[in-house]
Amino acid sequence: MQMVQYPAVHDVVIVGGGIVGLATAQQLASAHPDLRLAVVEKEPEWAAHQTGHNSGVIHSGIYYRPGSLKATMCRDGNRSMVEFATRYGIPHEVCGKLIVANSERDLASLDVLRERAESNDIPVRVLDASEARELEPEVRAIWALHVTSTGIIDFRAVCRELAAQLEQLGADLRTSTTVTGIVDGETGVTVATDRGPLEAKLLVNCAGLFSDRIARLAGVDPGARIVPFRGEYYALREGCTGLVRNLVYPVPNPDFPFLGVHFTRTVDGSVHVGPNAVLAGSREGYRWRDVRPRDLRESLFYRGFRRLARQNAAEGAREIWRSLSKRSFARSARRLIPALRARDLVRAGSGVRAQALGPDGELIDDFLIVRGNRTVHVCNAPSPAATAAFEIARHVVSLVDRADDGTSPLR
Repeated sequence: MQMVQYPAVHDVVIVGGGIVGLATAQQLASAHPDLRLAVVEKEPEWAAHQTGHNSGVIHSGIYYRPGSLKATMCRDGNRSMVEFATRYGIPHEVCGKLIVANSERDLASLDVLRERAESNDIPVRVLDASEARELEPEVRAIWALHVTSTGIIDFRAVCRELAAQLEQLGADLRTSTTVTGIVDGETGVTVATDRGPLEAKLLVNCAGLFSDRIARLAGVDPGARIVPFRGEYYALREGCTGLVRNLVYPVPNPDFPFLGVHFTRTVDGSVHVGPNAVLAGSREGYRWRDVRPRDLRESLFYRGFRRLARQNAAEGAREIWRSLSKRSFARSARRLIPALRARDLVRAGSGVRAQALGPDGELIDDFLIVRGNRTVHVCNAPSPAATAAFEIARHVVSLVDRADDGTSPLR
C-alpha cells in the first residue's frame, strides 16, 4: 500500500473531529480544492463525544431568539442537513414533533413558541387535544404545536461520510492526536501535539467540550467557560415503543435553561426518554463515577457556575433526584405520556453538553465564534450545533476567507 505524504506546512489546521469540525473541513476543502488541510482529533474515531452521544434530532429552530445565529443557522441547517442526508443515503426521516401543553400555565409559553416559529419562518400547526391525540394517541395535552420540519438522523453516519469525502479530497486526517500547545504568530500558527508539531497559516478550533481551553492555549479569551452538563437517557423497553410514534416534547420551563424530559424516536426504531441535566464530574463525564479533579474544580469554583446554581437551586435539585431515582424520572415523563410506567424504562446512554457560561451566571444563549490573530474559535456550539453544522461551517469559512483588512489570511 502506498503511503500518503502530507505536507510539512498546512494552510489550515482544524482542531476537533466532531460534526462541526468535519463539516468545516469539508466546506473549506470544497471551496479551496488546493488547500493543504489537516483535521486533528484526540480520540481514535470521529464524532466520539457530543456528536456521537446526542439524541439524533434534526431540530427546527423554534426555540431560539429571532435573528440569533442559532435561529437562522438551525432553520437553514435543518434544510441543508436533510439535503446532505438525502444525497448521500444517510438514514434520516422528517417525522415532525409535538410540543405539548398539558396545563393552563403552559399556554403562555406555548404561544411564545408559536410566535417564535412565525418570526423564524418555521412551519407549525396549532392542535387542540383531539388533534394532538390523532398524531400521538397516548399523549396528554390540552393544546400542542406540531413542528413539521423536525426530523431524526444518524449524525455518526454523517461524520463517516464527511471523513470519507475529506480523505478523497486529500486532507490530512489525524486521529489519536492531542493538541498540547498553540503559538499564534504574525505569519502563521504552530500547533504542538503529542505526535509532533504542525505548522499552518490558520487554525480553526472546533474542539467542543475543550474549545475554551484550546482558545486560551492560543492566547484568546472567549469571555466564557465551558461547564459540562450530563444528560442521562432511558429507552422504552421492547414492546413499549408503540407508546410514542415520533417525538414528544414538553413546553420548556422559561426559568430553566434546559428542555426537560422528552420522547425521541431514533432512526433504528428505538425510543429514548430524557435527558435530565446534571453537572458532570468531568468534561467527558458520562457516568457519576467519571470525575476528573481539574474539570470538577474548574466548574465548582467558577463564579458563573455558582451564580447559575443559586438561581436554579430548586430545579437543579429535582434534576439530581431524577438522575438517582428511576421512579422520579418516570413521573416526569408521565406528564406527557400517562400510560408510561417505571418498569417500561431501561437505562440507555448519556451525553455531555458543552455549555458556555459567562461569569455573571448566564448561559451563553447563542453560538459563540471568536477570532484571534490567525485563529478562529467556535466556543459555544451545543445543541442545535449538529443540525446547524453546515451553516456554522459556512460562517467559519467566510471568516477564514475575509480577514479584518479584507484579505484572506490564506494568501
